[in-house]
Amino acid sequence: MDVVLTNAPMLGVLATCAAFGVALATYYRHLAPVCGPRLPRPSPARRLVEPERKAVLDVLHEPRFADLAPAEVFATLLEEGRYLCSIRTMHRILAENAELRERRDQLRHPAYAKPELLATAPNQLWSWDITKLRGPAKWTYYHLYVILDVFSRYVVGWMVAHRESATLAKKLIAGTCARQGIEPGQLTIHADRGSSMKSKPVAFLLADLGVTKTHSRPHVSDDNPFSESHFKTLKYRPDFPERFGEIEDARAHCADFFGWYNEEHHHVALGMLTPADVHDGLVEQRVAERQAVLDTAYAVHPERFPHGRPITPRPAREVWINKPSVAPGAPVVGETRSDRSRDASGVTGAALYSDAAQ
Repeated sequence: MDVVLTNAPMLGVLATCAAFGVALATYYRHLAPVCGPRLPRPSPARRLVEPERKAVLDVLHEPRFADLAPAEVFATLLEEGRYLCSIRTMHRILAENAELRERRDQLRHPAYAKPELLATAPNQLWSWDITKLRGPAKWTYYHLYVILDVFSRYVVGWMVAHRESATLAKKLIAGTCARQGIEPGQLTIHADRGSSMKSKPVAFLLADLGVTKTHSRPHVSDDNPFSESHFKTLKYRPDFPERFGEIEDARAHCADFFGWYNEEHHHVALGMLTPADVHDGLVEQRVAERQAVLDTAYAVHPERFPHGRPITPRPAREVWINKPSVAPGAPVVGETRSDRSRDASGVTGAALYSDAAQ
């Protein structure tokens, strides 16, 4: 700054300040500094005196006002026929005493961790939920319980009932685990935060079976994407009725749908295999059969395949609910280059959410 002050009269103030990167205001402030210390701002005549300010602070500290905002305190005092000061002055007094903060007594919601669940084989991770099916009259519903294997998209258990009940859910889960031969410590069951999902009978059953349970965060539907997408597949089928006449009609329709879905439906996220193929361990056989057909077609007319020999798509090796984020381009432990290219092509990763039950 001394160099600027010395050379500015000879070279020009504007050019010198520009050359040294000094603002003009800074130059002139140093040229004519304020003499002596700055005087404190005088207090206005209407300022409350110290005893009055202490009286206001004592009132704000009263137990009945301790968790109320100054506006609430001001209104309450007026109703009692008292006026101490304005609302803004109450805020100033609180600020002077380092007490200007949220004073209202409010409910503190716990911080819910985002569930990050991985499945690399069938019967490692299930997702279950309950949806309503319209009955014969307005405001009448049947309840469809569905348990879905996240890795294979195979519906391992389902039930249609007149009501949503923790007892029925417990019965369905127990029967499904028995049919699938679930061992303790093998399975994680994920669900949202419905009453049946969080009920004690279901929690005790899962603890007895050695099954880990997880729940979605409140009001976050993306935490349970596979069940939500599966219900969309069910209800957007062209043969899905607007209403069911009887519960037997709903059960018959669901039996046909789940049979088709498990055994016949070629799932986009499974490389166009059926859930039964993946769940029953027939992936290698099906892929080999399809690849043989493609190889034959390529051998006969290679000119029809401008990108070279066609490769049969395969299901993802890993299926996540809320896959942990990693730095762009950074490989995940155990991940190969082909895995990353498949993520980029949309077969895995984000596509799992949009195609979870196509």
